[in-house]
Amino acid sequence: MQKECKWLLREPSDPAKVEKLATEVGIDRVLAELLVQRGIETFEQARSFFRPSLQDLGDPFLMKDMDIAVERLHKAVSTGEKILVYGDYDVDGTTAVALVYSFLSRFTDKLGFYIPDRYDEGYGVSVKGIEWAAANGYTLLITLDCGIKAIDKVNHARSLGIDVIICDHHLPEEELPSAVAVLDPKREDCSYPFDDLSGCGVGFKLVQGYSARYGIAFETLIPLLDLLVVSIASDLVSVVGENRVLAHYGLKQLNENPRKGLLAMFTLLKLEPGHITIDDIVFKIGPRINAAGRMESGRLAVELLTATDNARAVKIGEKINDNNNERKIVDREITQEALNMVEQKNCLAYENATIVYNPSWSKGVVGIVASRLVEAFYKPTVVLTKSNGLVTGSARSVAGFDLYEAIESCADLLENFGGHVYAAGLTLKEENLAEFSRRMDSFIAGKITEQMMTPVVDIDAVLDFAQITPKFFRILKQFQPFGPGNSNPVFMTENVYDAGNGRKVGAGGLHLRLDLIQESQPYHQIAAIAFNMARHYDYIKEGNPFDVCYSIVENYYRGSASIQLRLKDFRKREEELI
Repeated sequence: MQKECKWLLREPSDPAKVEKLATEVGIDRVLAELLVQRGIETFEQARSFFRPSLQDLGDPFLMKDMDIAVERLHKAVSTGEKILVYGDYDVDGTTAVALVYSFLSRFTDKLGFYIPDRYDEGYGVSVKGIEWAAANGYTLLITLDCGIKAIDKVNHARSLGIDVIICDHHLPEEELPSAVAVLDPKREDCSYPFDDLSGCGVGFKLVQGYSARYGIAFETLIPLLDLLVVSIASDLVSVVGENRVLAHYGLKQLNENPRKGLLAMFTLLKLEPGHITIDDIVFKIGPRINAAGRMESGRLAVELLTATDNARAVKIGEKINDNNNERKIVDREITQEALNMVEQKNCLAYENATIVYNPSWSKGVVGIVASRLVEAFYKPTVVLTKSNGLVTGSARSVAGFDLYEAIESCADLLENFGGHVYAAGLTLKEENLAEFSRRMDSFIAGKITEQMMTPVVDIDAVLDFAQITPKFFRILKQFQPFGPGNSNPVFMTENVYDAGNGRKVGAGGLHLRLDLIQESQPYHQIAAIAFNMARHYDYIKEGNPFDVCYSIVENYYRGSASIQLRLKDFRKREEELI
């Protein structure tokens, strides 16, 4: 089940700018249009875009408190203090811990890492974690992807003789924790020029700063970038500016010389090094790393990502893959229950927001279920369960609606909350649940528009199949790595039909594999894959014409690469473009 999309063709850019850039760079006008849409209007800007450089990374010491953090870390390393690297249980947190731990292990063996238990401790810095650190003699705690709101926890750590360095990328509140140093580019008083780093990215800036201060060659940090691109892709931060540079070189590292744990995952997933893409991270690698924390323990993910022995990496990888298979089963069951609740209006809210609650649901998959409900009903969504005596859950939003603001408006009813504009987590007492749901629905009703509740496919350009040449695709590939802020362009082609080989594929026949021909250009046949579109099979099989919007991808299979269209949406010919 999925809500019907509206197709919106972008307004064309200034034709003079497009023509000038196409001439200067020597590229197709459609590709020049895509560059101008991205704010690239000169040859120099295009060269910088197509040739990302590590020289363009920001100076880590522009980040507020970096000098203090580096000095405190060096003191701990040089005097043999015990250092605990502490991170959240998701992909960003576990890759960040693996990165900082891998770096510091070169200089000290007085080192440990800690990942809180999703079910017992919940998100972020926990009292249990701090007390474990104190009991085991740690005197410096480095938090990654968490800690920016841990005011009481940091005070507790200090009372136990533990200094804290916070590395976070979430929005801080007015009061900051009394840590030794708080590294967060979103601090109002932080002048760092790029504020959308991942949590792992902030950890990388710390080790970059440490290296710069103490004469450690930057080249020795490049092997850490495979972890960083996994975090950037999985945490859905923007792939522009510094993140684009880090993701570009991270993909290069991932493909040419990945760490043993990631290589073990490639083998399990039958991915071939040299052809790993951002999509592979988002849809295959990231979910498996996440599954460790969802179904068992995020420690497994860090153990995988720091493994130095091939056999051990393979063993942990297999266990994590089993976790992911279990996660899929639980996810499907709970998603179906949640869909039924909303359709039967047996939920806490369904008009302006979708809010569902079942105390028996697995806490580990509520975020995934929330995303599925957004796909189905396209409304801001909160999926709640019960854990350790409290109602807890995840929230997901729709394009253009600030869900974090809505949750913040209910702060007096909540025990804890955190996150971003489009994704957040929260905890509350059960007696506040009805009032929370009422207020959330009311707040959202006052802010959301009908337009926001209609999913939109933004189409970058209209394309004829004859334009999709090897040269066109070769240049388009150089727009990568794709992600928020630099999305894989979406094209539209009208009046196409299947050559007659279309078939259902995948588990349960949910997807379609097609060979498409454009009516006006019958000699240009092109392969396409349409995920979750099997409902259109009968219409297509009868030879009916239709319009498609799609991105262009490389399909790599058994040593052979070919161009493939990945359909975003399908429209029968009688329907009009809005």
